[in-house]
Amino acid sequence: MATTADTASETTPPVDPEQARALAFPLYADRCLESGETLVEHAQGMAEIVRAVRPDPDLLSAAYLFSAHEVVRDAERWLRGHFGPRVAQLVTDLRQLRHLSDAVRKRQQASGQAVGAAPQGQDEALRRMLLAMVNDMRVVLLRLASRLQTLRWLAAQRRPAQAYAQETRSLYAPLANRLGIWQIKWELEDLSLRFLEPEVYQRVARLLEEKRGQREQRVAEAVATVEELLRGAGIPAAVSGRPKHIASIAGKMSAKDLGFDRILDQRALRVVVQTVGQCYEVLTLVHERWHAVEGEYDDYIARPKANGYQSLHTVVEDDDGRALEIQIRTHQMHEQAELGLAAHWRYKEGGAEAADTEKVAWLRRLLDWQRDVEPGGPDAGPADRVYALTPQGRVVELPQGATAIDFAYHIHTELGHRCRGARVDGALVALVTPLRTGQTVEIMSARTGGPSRDWLNPELGFLASARSRAKVRQWFHAQEHEQSVAAGRDIITRELQRLGRTAVGLEDLARRLGFASAEDLCAAATKDEFSLRSVEQTLAGPAAADAAPQLPLSALLDKPSANPAARGSVLVVGVDSLLTSLARCCRPLPPDPIVGFVTRGRGISVHRAACANARTLMARQPERLIEVAWQDRGREAANYAVELVVLAHDRQGLLRDVTEVFAREKINLTGVNTLSQGDQAQMQFTIEVPDGAALRRTLAQLAEVKGVLIARRK
Repeated sequence: MATTADTASETTPPVDPEQARALAFPLYADRCLESGETLVEHAQGMAEIVRAVRPDPDLLSAAYLFSAHEVVRDAERWLRGHFGPRVAQLVTDLRQLRHLSDAVRKRQQASGQAVGAAPQGQDEALRRMLLAMVNDMRVVLLRLASRLQTLRWLAAQRRPAQAYAQETRSLYAPLANRLGIWQIKWELEDLSLRFLEPEVYQRVARLLEEKRGQREQRVAEAVATVEELLRGAGIPAAVSGRPKHIASIAGKMSAKDLGFDRILDQRALRVVVQTVGQCYEVLTLVHERWHAVEGEYDDYIARPKANGYQSLHTVVEDDDGRALEIQIRTHQMHEQAELGLAAHWRYKEGGAEAADTEKVAWLRRLLDWQRDVEPGGPDAGPADRVYALTPQGRVVELPQGATAIDFAYHIHTELGHRCRGARVDGALVALVTPLRTGQTVEIMSARTGGPSRDWLNPELGFLASARSRAKVRQWFHAQEHEQSVAAGRDIITRELQRLGRTAVGLEDLARRLGFASAEDLCAAATKDEFSLRSVEQTLAGPAAADAAPQLPLSALLDKPSANPAARGSVLVVGVDSLLTSLARCCRPLPPDPIVGFVTRGRGISVHRAACANARTLMARQPERLIEVAWQDRGREAANYAVELVVLAHDRQGLLRDVTEVFAREKINLTGVNTLSQGDQAQMQFTIEVPDGAALRRTLAQLAEVKGVLIARRK
């Protein structure tokens, strides 16, 4: 991002901020911002704030030219021609950030939502969106300066500014804190408190004002005492005093439920020395002169804060027993503490070597900050994400290349299913159009319906998000389940009609057969989980059930297996030659984990351990559970019936290409069922394979067939 600007500086002559001011101010004339402030006042105020942080010519020029796009035709070319590409980029990026802020604030107000009262995570998403939109990170300082100037002007004019203040408290003050630009952060917080909680602000301000004279006198006396100590020790240092800012005092009083007199750092001294060793020497002198308050010492030099802040903090009691906070740091630490990342924005006059050193330091800190604010850690940069807005101003974070359908699914799953069109920044776009950061997306949806299978085709480019693709697949899987339930309902209904028991409710029948619901019963009917004879026996009553053959385990011994392919392949642990059959609902095959259930008259039914029906039976009739295992048959060949489902884009020769996979793998194909709807084909195959490894190879090859979307075991 900012490296482009740094490289360009070698060929672009230095800009003159006074030239920018002289050209811009006549163009601004009497034009005003939405707040009522004139463009000239705003530009002058921004420049003064930026100059106090770092008098960078590029930044100062961009501050004066902040509204060039509104007053100059073809402003981009004009800016480049007069001030070079760096200033032009700063002004353009600043304009984008201003428009983003205005758009979000207005949409939140229009939707009746309090500005800044966004759902959890929205403020962080806005900060990440802001970062992703800029090409030169220095523009963030310009944006902070612009907001600070707006609040200063509104406060001076005594105009209401709740919307600006709430947005500042939730978005811009935390951003200044992350960047470590404390002097701007503190003033933003104070002004926000003044507009949002005027009673709290005035109460704390009055308490400070009442004691201002005493506090100033005590601070001056403490400064003189420390200076005398340091002169006696021969330590050159700069000593100053400061009051704690109002918002910080109010926040500490509220958070810790403390009275004003309990705030120990109302009066604070700062001692700036040359070396780290001198920091600890000063600390020793201070503790020898005054009594240190227990538990109020922090060594941020040995253990820096996460944002790199370093200093020694201690609280002592002065001669009158009043608390006095003292911060001790080196000049380098002080510059970093006051300016944060801005401390590394340097002029280039120091020579190539100095410029390179500063650039490396700045880039390292910039990258550290990006890792902090970007989700996913060091490997997830702004270029990997897109931040789009809903019409109500909510930020939606998406992967790079995301489309309007991805956007819809991230808003709500049902909205994604029913998405049929989209407007981006008010214009209709195709659903495969990739979104860009900062765009506003409005989804047009149908009242009913679901996704298209085309959305799963990566070649068509409808979806870029794995989350969206998963939701589409879940929808189609749910449709398959619904179809299975409907088919099972028909089977059970026909059986009840045959028995002349149409008055029997399916829920009651399901309960009597040991199923949780009628839906589970119907799904099991299509999977041949139970015999329809059990319906007749259940409805006939206990007598009929007792009359049904109830074979004990001993009576099942030495009976031939009902499934020749599986004969002898499953061993009932502890029992030899027991009649077994593989359940048709899940069709297990080696090396699937398996469980066995004692059936009525059909020996042991063997299920996959992960089978939903097996879990239901284990929960309802655990006494019928029996341990089974696959039997090692050595060289003796055995094949197991498995059902596959293949979903694909229909085309000429599709079935031929799929069956060729079975032929190459020498797989016996025993059943085929195909259904084509439009350009989609749904195929079910029954094949015989020797084990799970052969099945995995077959599925992998099926997935490579042109047009195949899904190939899975049923």
